[in-house]
Amino acid sequence: NVARDLNNLARLLQDTNRLDDAEPLIRRALVIDEASFGPDHPKVAIGLNNLAWLLQATNRLDEAEPLIRRALGINEASYGPDHPNVARDLNNLARLLQDTNRLDDAEPLMRRALDIDETSYGPDHPNVARDLNNLARLLQDTNRYTEAEPLMRRALDIDEAGFGPDHPKVAIRLNNLALLLQASNQLAEAELLMRRAFGIFVRSLGLEHPNSQRVRGNYIDLLQALEVPEEEIGERVRGVVEGG
Repeated sequence: NVARDLNNLARLLQDTNRLDDAEPLIRRALVIDEASFGPDHPKVAIGLNNLAWLLQATNRLDEAEPLIRRALGINEASYGPDHPNVARDLNNLARLLQDTNRLDDAEPLMRRALDIDETSYGPDHPNVARDLNNLARLLQDTNRYTEAEPLMRRALDIDEAGFGPDHPKVAIRLNNLALLLQASNQLAEAELLMRRAFGIFVRSLGLEHPNSQRVRGNYIDLLQALEVPEEEIGERVRGVVEGG
């Protein structure tokens, strides 16, 4: 129970960007759970994932990788190879491999995670949308745009159906698809999707939120790629902010 409370406090510290304060709490919680439950218990896997996430956030990827691999091994042994917790760990490991430019190693893990979640939850679950998005972004990183695009479109359709057309999760999918279309020179459709993503973030989170500011920058970059005059760019951005 103390370990649980330490993890909760550490998560709050992480959310307020006090990562140096959070790390010793997560490590202490992990030690407690290992002593209480043994080194191969699923609760230990949760602690390993929590610590790995923090290490990734501080760019200590070499330290994070063995923790994620150990968590994956524990959950495969505990739940079997086709459990959603295994899919989560596969995604975590694949994203770390992607961040360290081991794309060939990451891709089969992402595809396996997608298969597990489709079987576990059905084809229209938000976890499936997440997996589709992760795989599509990896394919985009390897310049396989034609393979990535239908995956991103399917992820967008799933989240629109699940959360409604004006949810921030939908805005994330719109932004990602727009960036893919921009990379493959489909600028006109990309502009429509990026504008919509920007509008959703402004209405739901406010203009000053980091997500809104990031997509605002993406939208401006896209308008510049379309060779829109500077004064018109400002007008279009103001139009979205003002709800036009």
